[in-house]
Parts: sequence; C-alpha cells; structure tokens
Amino acid sequence: MADENDVLSDLNLDATQPNGADNQPSAGIITQYVKDLSVENPNAPAVYQWQEQHNIDLQFNIGADKVSDEVTEVELKVNITAKTSQGDAYLIELAYCGLVGIRNIPEEQAHAFLFAEAPRMLFPFARRVIADAVRDAGFPPLMIDPIDFNGLYVQQLQAKREQEAAASAPPAGEA
Repeated sequence: MADENDVLSDLNLDATQPNGADNQPSAGIITQYVKDLSVENPNAPAVYQWQEQHNIDLQFNIGADKVSDEVTEVELKVNITAKTSQGDAYLIELAYCGLVGIRNIPEEQAHAFLFAEAPRMLFPFARRVIADAVRDAGFPPLMIDPIDFNGLYVQQLQAKREQEAAASAPPAGEA
C-alpha cells in the first residue's frame, strides 16, 4: 500500500470478485446477545448474614444451530451455583449467543471455529454478564477464570476418536 502525503492510494480493490462472487474463506461474529438469563437468590435476606465462603460449581456447554447456509447461532450456556453448608447463596443460568457467519471454509475447519474459536470470542462478554448478575444479586462480582476452549475442543476430539476406535476393535480373545 502506497502512502503519499497521508493519502492511501492502493486500496487493493481488485482482489474481490464482482457481484458477490467472492470465494475467499471468511468467518466471524455477526452479532452477539443474551438469549436467556436467570438469577436466583433463594435464601435472601438470610444469605447476607452467612459468614461461610461460597463453594462455586461452574458448568458450561457449547451448542451450534444452523440458521442459514452461511449463518450459525453459537450458544454458550453457563450454569453457576454458589453454595454453603447453610444452603444455596445464588444460582445463575446464562445462555449467551453469537451469530457466526462462515463462508467458503471446509466443514472440519468450520466445526472447529464454531466449537472452539467462537466460544473463545464470546466468553469475555458472557463473563461480564455473569459478574454483573452476581453483583446485582448483592454479592461480590464473580470473575470466572479464562477457559481454554481450543484445548477442550482438542480433548473432546481425542476422546471421541478413542471411543470410536474402541467400538470398532474386535472383542478381546477374537482374532
């Protein structure tokens, strides 16, 4: 790109094809949103007198639902339960979604993007929603540690391959 007197002169405009014939691979988040949020504070106001530290149970799940040929809704579900020996302090259920556009990408790479990369991009925003929800319920904000979605994706693939290999292997003692 040439820079002449702070004016960009080469914008590489000839790289795209006319009339939507662009065949370059692309993937990205189109928009993101809270699809469902539930905050329960079942033992209020007594819970605010409890001195015991909360035990946090964090569960999450990732889902993908095709909306059209090039758009998929990726859903990051997060369930949090904060408990003490006296009972539940709070329960948070969040379904945080993003519409993901994918074009001209092979299926295996699209799958990895939908179940590893897209959740990684959505997570910081879901984390903020959860922190605000916990704070709004009257507790210190819960800052969830970062999650290695790519590492988890690789683990899930390896576990699936091992299960498939075990299922296709002949039973012990047979040849």
